[in-house]
Amino acid sequence: MSGDPPRTVADELLAQIEATQQGDPWYGGSRAAMLDSITAQQAASHPIPNAHSIWELVLHMTAWTNEVRRRLGGAEPGEPAEGDWPPVPRPNAAAWYKSLQDLEDAHTALLAAARELPAERWLEPVGRHRDAPLGTGVTIGAMLVGLAQHDAYHTGQVALLCKALE
Repeated sequence: MSGDPPRTVADELLAQIEATQQGDPWYGGSRAAMLDSITAQQAASHPIPNAHSIWELVLHMTAWTNEVRRRLGGAEPGEPAEGDWPPVPRPNAAAWYKSLQDLEDAHTALLAAARELPAERWLEPVGRHRDAPLGTGVTIGAMLVGLAQHDAYHTGQVALLCKALE
């Protein structure tokens, strides 16, 4: 609308991160829509041999989203406090719902923290040295792009696992 302030590149990036979780991403359905009909037993299953389960992927994405949010708050970069691949709890509906809610909450908190960042912070470095698996040696903006890539990659894996469950 003509009275709205112009959108920035940061606004567009955050909109894409949000779309991956619960919006209308370019590649298809959001992650939340994909996971909506998955049961705890399905989420914990391994329909593709030697692949992570849907639940493992959800916990992994949650952990890294939380780690990126901690970094936005000034924390020294490291592996997620929850671990890179947190263990799946005993499969039941309540635990699965909690895992899904934790992912949703992590994204909500990340987006809120990123929207609060002053524009000049987007160009600050994350970590002192380049470590691709750890996501360091890049700017905060590049780290957020990396999280969007990470989420899209693992959401694609979730989509394949959902197909394998059919």
